[in-house]
Amino acid sequence: MNLDDVSSIDALINATYEVISGPAGKPRDWERERTLFWPGARLIPTATVPGRNDVGLAPLILDVDGYIERVEPIFAKAGFYETEIARRTEQFGQIAHAWSTYESRYSPEDREPFMRGINSIQLFHDGALVDRKYFLATRERYASVAREIFEEVSGRMKR
Repeated sequence: MNLDDVSSIDALINATYEVISGPAGKPRDWERERTLFWPGARLIPTATVPGRNDVGLAPLILDVDGYIERVEPIFAKAGFYETEIARRTEQFGQIAHAWSTYESRYSPEDREPFMRGINSIQLFHDGALVDRKYFLATRERYASVAREIFEEVSGRMKR
């Protein structure tokens, strides 16, 4: 485990995007990915077909290994770079919730993203480390809430 990855909310969310980003065919560091989650954590993508923005939505409840199985064939064939462009975090005691808006590109040089969306990330701090417990993602086409939530922080968006 890279303790820097789970030392803060910022570090954990940055690591989340780093792990899944890379060129086509490059193996991702799935062991690193697994260390970002609390045992028993769930990832809940809402796109019925991974990597597509033109499909219906339905929650698909996966464990970390199920998520890896779902995305590995996509990453083998196409580059995938996801970057956070805005975030709103609310924290109470040892729990936190982050709305993390992202853009996805096939290459870091692509001018326009092929997809935008928002991740809902629940986090828990055990007194030493921060871990994700649940991860819910949806795509911009269906998530007008992504634009509404982040209109207030548009001046703070990372570019």
